[in-house]
Amino acid sequence: MKLDYWLDPVCPWCWMTSRWIVAVAPHRDLEIRWRSISLKMKNAEILDHPYEGLYDSSHRLLRVLEAVRAGEGDSVIGGLYTEYGKRIHVDQDLEFNPAEALGAVGLDRRYSDAADEESWDDTIAVDMAEGLELTGQDVGTPLIAFDDVERNRVGIFGPVISRSLDHETGLRLWDSVYGAAGIPGFWELKRTRTESAEEGFRPPE
Repeated sequence: MKLDYWLDPVCPWCWMTSRWIVAVAPHRDLEIRWRSISLKMKNAEILDHPYEGLYDSSHRLLRVLEAVRAGEGDSVIGGLYTEYGKRIHVDQDLEFNPAEALGAVGLDRRYSDAADEESWDDTIAVDMAEGLELTGQDVGTPLIAFDDVERNRVGIFGPVISRSLDHETGLRLWDSVYGAAGIPGFWELKRTRTESAEEGFRPPE
């Protein structure tokens, strides 16, 4: 099954959910395509957003990601995102040089030039518009999309995960999400988050 996953590198919820879907994928025959959604673009109308600086830095990483996709194809994007995530969410470093992340996964460091190239913004905008067309606008990140049992393409926000899940729990969550998302007329389950993501970038106070 082809599964689309829309990410912004700085989002801790994207990171936690991505580690879950990576673990689940080989056991549910999922082929993941990593897509771009920019929280900078998504929140552009909010003046003086408290995370504006973080979103700017993360948006630059998305430009690099899309330049890599154009040059190398989809197959290397998951590895690059994982490298981004380790640096941002594990090492708590959002100031790293994108060239170093590229080099760490065997990609041409010159792709880092794309970080300052606004021409990639149209590509990011088109990618995120496709995800938001499936989910609606009143969502955050991450977004995922897949074909339900009737082979209709469905998109959802989430699932939002704050902790690493063991193997059986992770599979149970996927089976539940897949089943619920394919039910016509089903829209939402939600409860207030009472803890931060287990791994996630936290701005210095």
